[in-house]
Amino acid sequence: MESALASSGKPSRIQAVAGLAGGCVNHGARLEIEGGGSYFVKWNTSAPPEMFEAESDGLTALRNREALRVPLPVARGGGGDTPSWLLMEYVPRGRAGSHFDERLGRGLAELHRPGSEHDFGWPEDNWIGSLPQANTPMPSWIGFWRDRRIIPQLELARKHGYLRGRDGRILDELVDAIPRALADVDEAPAGLLHGDLWSGNVYPTRGGDPVIIDPAVYRGHHEVDLAMTELFGGFGDAFYAAYDDVRPIEPAYGAYRRELYQLYYLLVHVNLFGAGYEAGSVRAAGRVLGAV
Repeated sequence: MESALASSGKPSRIQAVAGLAGGCVNHGARLEIEGGGSYFVKWNTSAPPEMFEAESDGLTALRNREALRVPLPVARGGGGDTPSWLLMEYVPRGRAGSHFDERLGRGLAELHRPGSEHDFGWPEDNWIGSLPQANTPMPSWIGFWRDRRIIPQLELARKHGYLRGRDGRILDELVDAIPRALADVDEAPAGLLHGDLWSGNVYPTRGGDPVIIDPAVYRGHHEVDLAMTELFGGFGDAFYAAYDDVRPIEPAYGAYRRELYQLYYLLVHVNLFGAGYEAGSVRAAGRVLGAV
């Protein structure tokens, strides 16, 4: 890791390592460098190097939009007998200022601004948590959400023994209903998504501004990120008001699209954490079916 810093022209001698609380997938620590300066390193003893390559790619894509603060990826390595790792800029945590939610909402709306690409997806596959996430581009949002998001997670859940019987039939009906539910946004402009925007992947700097981390990026319908922010809570009213002021939130989102987009993350949680998320998946599917 010191050699990676040296090759990038950065001060390279590590003076101290401080463990930091991490997520449920990777380990993390702060590195103090000789002469001043800090970096954040995350590592995983079982993850392939491609996982952190994909994360670095996502961080770079988000940074290039210049809409919100995103840590700079510095180097990555590992593989074989060495744990895979990603080294990045260390952005110290602070306390959210009074402007935090508003800046986050406006920044996210700007992040979602459509670019020149029209297909939905991403040039490379990546991960959602520790699960592979297929991103092969498609011209249809209906096809992408059904075939790249809902069906793969549903098939994996059934492989694990979940969502069968009556619950499984409801999910099958939901899959059939996706074309109706997304007909009016099938060819909507594709925006850059964070892809895993829950409250644990946002925090304030010491100046009180928002920082976003741990992306699972792709180009998609902007409401997907909004739906994830509402799944587990933690985002204030000012966030949604600021977002709506820049990119108006359509009535269909609150009526059923929120639940259709949340269903993907609920199925991911079924596959990562088990049966506790089955009921939520079925409720979300039922809400969509009742509306369309």
